[in-house]
Amino acid sequence: MKTVAIIDYGMGNLHSVSKAVEHVAPDTRVLVTDNADLIRSADRVIFPGVGAIRDCMAEIRRLGVDELVKEVSRDRPLLGVCIGMQALMSDSEENGGVDCIDVFPAHVRFFGHKLTENGKRLKVPHMGWNQVQQVQDHPMWHKIADDERFYFVHSYYAEAEGNADIAGRTRYGVDLAAAVAKGNIFAVQFHPEKSADAGLQLLKNFVSWNGS
Repeated sequence: MKTVAIIDYGMGNLHSVSKAVEHVAPDTRVLVTDNADLIRSADRVIFPGVGAIRDCMAEIRRLGVDELVKEVSRDRPLLGVCIGMQALMSDSEENGGVDCIDVFPAHVRFFGHKLTENGKRLKVPHMGWNQVQQVQDHPMWHKIADDERFYFVHSYYAEAEGNADIAGRTRYGVDLAAAVAKGNIFAVQFHPEKSADAGLQLLKNFVSWNGS
């Protein structure tokens, strides 16, 4: 039986993520855990997160999750979700600037207080459904249509411009990285567990993805 470990460092929407994975892969053992040995022994790992990046990174470093994420992602699939994706970037300008895990050499920016599109004022946070343009042909997009809609909730975004690892792009006043991919790692800004059929398909793809 495959095992999926969802890293619990006190800052994630863990219950809904675990229930969604159990729904799409009932023959998979899903563990919500902060136990490093259990995470190391899992076949696949999910790295979630919600809240402020400074608080998240403080807990990530206190618990050694930063090094654990780097370790396990070398030889098995790892899925970053929301703040879990942002934490994988080099740094974030939230809270005056926060160093992140630096798996992806990209920066996280604030949408700004006067975000507009075609002369129309946009609300921050970016909250709700938006289209994702698939930039990479990746196994994680299996059976998901290009420009499919996913559910977002965030005030900060990973840059799309110059991002060599971008796998999905979304427009909300600016172009942002909706998904990034490198090696065994795939990470998304949106919430697949809240994204109806498309999000469930992405989680199903993750359970079957071998990391290549």
